Amino acid sequence: MSPRDLLKEPCWEGSDLGEALPDSPHAVSVALPRWQDVVDYEEKKSQCLDSLKSIYPRFGFNPLVAELEKYALRINDSNYVKAWPYPTEEAASLAEHHCKRNKPHGECEIKTILGLPCLLTDAQTSLPAKAFWQHTGLGASSREAAIALGKETAPSTHAVEDSQDALKSRLAEIYQCEKALIQLHPSGMAAFHAALSAVNELFPNKTTLQVGFPYVDVLKLPSVIFKGSTLLLNADEERLIAEIEEKNPSALVVELPSNPMLQCIDLPLVADIAHKRGILVIADDTIGSALNIDALPYADLIFSSLTKSFAGRGDILAGALVVSPQSAWNTEISKRLANQVAILGHADCIALEEASRDVAIRLPKLNNACDQLASRLATHPAVAKVFHPGNCLNFKKLMRNDSGYGCLLSFELIGGLSKAKKFYDSLKVCKGPSLGTSFTLVCPYVLLAHYEELSWAEECGVPEHLIRVSVGLEDSETLWEKFKIALEK
Repeated sequence: MSPRDLLKEPCWEGSDLGEALPDSPHAVSVALPRWQDVVDYEEKKSQCLDSLKSIYPRFGFNPLVAELEKYALRINDSNYVKAWPYPTEEAASLAEHHCKRNKPHGECEIKTILGLPCLLTDAQTSLPAKAFWQHTGLGASSREAAIALGKETAPSTHAVEDSQDALKSRLAEIYQCEKALIQLHPSGMAAFHAALSAVNELFPNKTTLQVGFPYVDVLKLPSVIFKGSTLLLNADEERLIAEIEEKNPSALVVELPSNPMLQCIDLPLVADIAHKRGILVIADDTIGSALNIDALPYADLIFSSLTKSFAGRGDILAGALVVSPQSAWNTEISKRLANQVAILGHADCIALEEASRDVAIRLPKLNNACDQLASRLATHPAVAKVFHPGNCLNFKKLMRNDSGYGCLLSFELIGGLSKAKKFYDSLKVCKGPSLGTSFTLVCPYVLLAHYEELSWAEECGVPEHLIRVSVGLEDSETLWEKFKIALEK
């Protein structure tokens, strides 16, 4: 049976709940077609969770990873209630250390299961183990689990080396830097973890400063796993300088643009302020994409989730970390990044190389498709406000020649929450987490990212009724017709 073509047959109605997006054993998204499905997912209702054929890999176990976990628990001590597979002993050891630091009276240990180091945890240590798995993105991938289980074949060393070289060459051409400055990681968050580890070695016991509303784990990784982080929403020059002088952080962390509000800080200004005070700048360019923007003259380190528009398929978890050749800390950072905790899995590397071959052709199409939908939404009488990088002067400062604004937009409806629910339920496109896929993917982002802290998000100017859209490659007129019909609901 051929996989479901989500461009022509999207998962949008109640009967599609739990379908893998895309129709692949390695899918990183899952269909949550109704607003109530999202609520049930967040509240862990069994009727929802039992329907899921996939899940975003950092927030839960892909079915293949879950199968490996089940096997690990079956052959080990019954005191353990969870098993967390990792690609390397080093990554598993970091997870174990985090658990023991947070729950010193709990029990956990590492055992190699079918060739993969697994952290076995009891009820107490499972909580910090889950946090480490989610925030760091260092866990074993579904392809690594499939190979361990004997369901897929490990690729040859030659094929892996060729893919790694091709990927680094492709990224080096995009970033316009040397291949030696690029690393491949198991996820975007794993790349950020590597960046923070290097910075923490350079400046031990210092916290970081997040400038601008962040993606949830970009704030939580330094807060929960490292030395802490402070959030600064107002990034005007005077406030930023005052915050830096008070906190004396090791690094400023910025998103280009922010998720889901799609606004960009003044990176040249922020970098100048930071560098004059001996502070690094770490940037996340996942949403903007290095094909559209050039942050290397200003950021010392750039991390990116290659899962998103770089791969475009929605069934590969991967990340990149790039060291700026202009950084004053270039040599020191590169030394500390030499020994990676975990590299991108071999099978994932091959899949990513194949998927990203057309990225330079595909991304401009996504840029244009998103521009068209943003313009049409902005003039529709049911829409209160559209958030898109095209409205941000600071984003435009970073743009390359003949580039665009990425595939993501967000919007609010007149009528707020009740209207947003009706719109979402009736919209005939795929609905679920993640972004950057060739098929349009919509979600009530704030519910998914901040369900336990909706009031806090509202105080930060991010309302729960916000709709986020990752625009795909469907025919633009057909796509707009679907949005227009749902808006009339």
